[in-house]
Amino acid sequence: METTMRTLQMTLDDDLVTELDQVVQESHTNRSAFTREALRMAIALYHQRKLVEKHRAGYLRHPVAPDEFSVWEEEQAWGEE
Repeated sequence: METTMRTLQMTLDDDLVTELDQVVQESHTNRSAFTREALRMAIALYHQRKLVEKHRAGYLRHPVAPDEFSVWEEEQAWGEE
């Protein structure tokens, strides 16, 4: 499957460009490849945070009952005991 690439124009602070250029030189890559990977990581982090927010909201709507997990306490392994 061939990936289609698009050219985007971005405006970045001079300090950020300087740091970006230093990183891509040290890592033997280029601005585009580095930025693609950084954006993939940022998008994954965004989705992860949204999922955490969704879980948090669910637990606020339906809190854990005090004895909900106590049935499993005897089953837990805490290392060398």
